[in-house]
Amino acid sequence: MIHIYDKARQLVPLKLWMERVEDLEEGALQQAMNLTVLPFAHHHIAVMPDAHQGYGMPIGGVLAAKEAIVPYAVGLDIGCGMRAAETTVKVKDLSRQKIDLYLKQMGKMIPQGFNWHKKPQKHEIFDELPDDVGILAAEAKNVRHQLGTLGGGNHFIEFQSDANGMLWMMIHSGSRNIGKKVAEHFHQRAVKLCRARGEELPSSELSYFPFHSEEGQEYFRAMSWCQKFSRTNRERMMEVVLDVLGESPRQVIDIHHNYASIEEHFGEKVIVHRKGAIKAEKGVKGVIPGSMGTHSYIVEGLGNGEAFNSSAHGAGRKMGRKQAKRSIPVERVLREMEAKGIQLQTEYLNDLPEECSEAYKDIDYVIRMQSDLVKVEVKLRPVAVLKG
Repeated sequence: MIHIYDKARQLVPLKLWMERVEDLEEGALQQAMNLTVLPFAHHHIAVMPDAHQGYGMPIGGVLAAKEAIVPYAVGLDIGCGMRAAETTVKVKDLSRQKIDLYLKQMGKMIPQGFNWHKKPQKHEIFDELPDDVGILAAEAKNVRHQLGTLGGGNHFIEFQSDANGMLWMMIHSGSRNIGKKVAEHFHQRAVKLCRARGEELPSSELSYFPFHSEEGQEYFRAMSWCQKFSRTNRERMMEVVLDVLGESPRQVIDIHHNYASIEEHFGEKVIVHRKGAIKAEKGVKGVIPGSMGTHSYIVEGLGNGEAFNSSAHGAGRKMGRKQAKRSIPVERVLREMEAKGIQLQTEYLNDLPEECSEAYKDIDYVIRMQSDLVKVEVKLRPVAVLKG
């Protein structure tokens, strides 16, 4: 872990779970340093080994805030996360033809990309939707069509094998369009309020609400509902996946990596923002995926307070989406997947370079750099993927 603290320039230290400072891109390092001068930053800023530049705050950053909540320190896809299920199926019993059939069935039943269900979905989560939050009320009709949909980009459903040859199913997805709408709506409100107060911030993307203000509480309610919706979304998709397989899982693990929660750290109650980071409390299981075509991990948290009980959420990008599409041919990605024996289904072939292993950091480096944050329980090898 690297400790950076210049008292003349920072209000709190910066702690990086990396081998070298140079492992963090310049833009992300500047964003991390910006966090250290926020008057409400508590104790220090923690940056995970998968960190890269985001809006305002690095993806892979952890900010503990005193009496403040920052929409862009939560992220756009509120509640985005992972759900993994251990099955009783032996991978060796699955032929390529059977896996291909399963992929097609799942693809038909679970809308991907910008597609939603044609009919509104029923679930008690919609009874909990706060009716006093305008942006949620405005999206109340659309969001009923989004439940149980995968989305696009780095969202996926993956068949994976553990060391004993048992099949695991893994889903990466979030709050779909509703989370993005909520994030952008409240960020714009925060910008206006900070300007009206004459706040001097290192970036307008770090605009915030006092936590107990009317706006702060409204955002927290909206964010919390989006977080619940995101978990329910993954739950609904996993039900479909397991139904296609005819399976009752041995265990299911679900964990968020874009959210804020009220916790106690270093003697104070604070709002912990985990943007592209997971909670890694002692004994709590987590899911850390690799990039498309690389290993993923089931881990157990070690409860390291120096990281605010957090860890990395994945491999972390080393190449922007546009850069990846410009420099990595689709054919090369397809050859790599074929060489590794990984079956692939997607309606978005041109987007494959965005998610290939070349566009991401080495997941094994990430795991190695955070050996004091989590311990590995299961290493998973990809077998097939349905990419959104």
